[in-house]
Amino acid sequence: MTLTIKWLGVDFGQCIMDPSGLRNPLMFGEIMRDLGRPEEIAERMHRYRLMKEKYQNYSLIKEGHRPEIREYVFGNDDEAWELFAEYEQSLLMPAKGIADTLAWLREQGIICDVVAELKKTLGPIGSDHVTMFLQRQGLSQYFDYFYSPSGRVRLRDGKADFGCLGKDKTSGTMYDYLREDLARRGIKIDECAIIGDKLSTDIEPSRRRGFHTIQFTGYIDMGRSEHAEYRVESFPQLKEFVRGIK
Repeated sequence: MTLTIKWLGVDFGQCIMDPSGLRNPLMFGEIMRDLGRPEEIAERMHRYRLMKEKYQNYSLIKEGHRPEIREYVFGNDDEAWELFAEYEQSLLMPAKGIADTLAWLREQGIICDVVAELKKTLGPIGSDHVTMFLQRQGLSQYFDYFYSPSGRVRLRDGKADFGCLGKDKTSGTMYDYLREDLARRGIKIDECAIIGDKLSTDIEPSRRRGFHTIQFTGYIDMGRSEHAEYRVESFPQLKEFVRGIK
């Protein structure tokens, strides 16, 4: 079945971003050695493992509890936090085949935006770790906007606005906002699709609001849902069934 769309909203964590490089607590050892405080390595690694036990997986920590890494793991140590940000960017990788697929989608006339569930980006919107990653990996050229609960940024020039401030995926308020914002951009809801890995944040609330849905299972499969119209393991699979509106 062909999916004909004008707009695609793409989730960030475990979708655009390959999270495998972030699952190693040994990075905290490298950070503390670089700071000349190796005696703190065991404690920092222990605290991060406790966070893993508390939140069950690293993607939830990274997307919803980044301030706690700074406060609990590093004790609000600014120098350690800056090094963590540098290490994080060096370990992050883009999903396999995503750049080629995004270029193909744009050739199809499909507008692409990033829609993330980051509660707090720890830095001015537009200079946060998501936009830094997109720029570092050469992916920002394929997206028009980055939407998050911290605000919306236009990626070509970094201009930010805060109409979606506090809106989130789980409650569906982000998708309510997107419906209105996309309408202002001349895009109808039945011309829109969301791709993401989580049923509770990416798939179910968006489908209830009329978006088409594509479940991404490349890193973790959350199971099947009646709200997921399509399922893909890799971005290049989108070429098999997605088409732009001519």
